[in-house]
Amino acid sequence: MSRLADNIEAVQLGTAALLLEMASESLADEDAEPIELRRLGHALTGVPRIAVSRRQLLAAGEPR
Repeated sequence: MSRLADNIEAVQLGTAALLLEMASESLADEDAEPIELRRLGHALTGVPRIAVSRRQLLAAGEPR
């Protein structure tokens, strides 16, 4: 189960990295549509959940 969670986290973090790159490009584009920026922001909401989850596991002493 731990391996599955690690794999899911890796995919989510990889996706987040791509989204951050897209967000950076969109923010630099003066013609970017507000809806595009809102969608990117919404898509990135999972990143803090991953960090909080990982912190809780580490605090509980879960083996890595």
